[in-house]
Amino acid sequence: MAGQKILVIDDSKVIRVRVREMLPQGNFEVLEAKDGEEGLKLIRQARPNLIMLDFLLPKVSGWEVYQKVQAHAELSKIPLVIMSGREEEVMEKIPKPFEKHFFAFIAKPFEKKQLTEAIKSAMVLAKKKPVPEAAAASSSGAGAADIQAMTVKMAKMQAEIDTLKKQMSQVIAIIKQKLK
Repeated sequence: MAGQKILVIDDSKVIRVRVREMLPQGNFEVLEAKDGEEGLKLIRQARPNLIMLDFLLPKVSGWEVYQKVQAHAELSKIPLVIMSGREEEVMEKIPKPFEKHFFAFIAKPFEKKQLTEAIKSAMVLAKKKPVPEAAAASSSGAGAADIQAMTVKMAKMQAEIDTLKKQMSQVIAIIKQKLK
């Protein structure tokens, strides 16, 4: 994997350094961004081979970075590992299983083995991700960017529906308990 660029977007210098130290020496060029705004610039400029994205970031949140990457057909092909110490906050925006959204998740703090497994998983998932075909887009009159944007909106709406279903189940469970 020599020459591979990994972009680590995290507001914690400790995490950025830790990821750099956990990767095999000489095999990767590790780029670092301390917030989502800087991360988006580096994604566009450097076109990394892998993105490691903290979900809770200053300036532009990890959720916003995720949405912008997914809305861009070319960028959405980049393998993605979302990192967070608060999995529940990720699940509020993106419901499990995370694999159906074609990214790997790693809970902070993590060990080298977990990092390696998350990276491998992200690489496999990125290859499985369906990409809208240009022929389908041109025959319907919609551009690939429009289709990708609609796909992101549909995923967001599905996440909201799933969250509402979960909340409704919780409300029903509470009501049933109160009626006993």
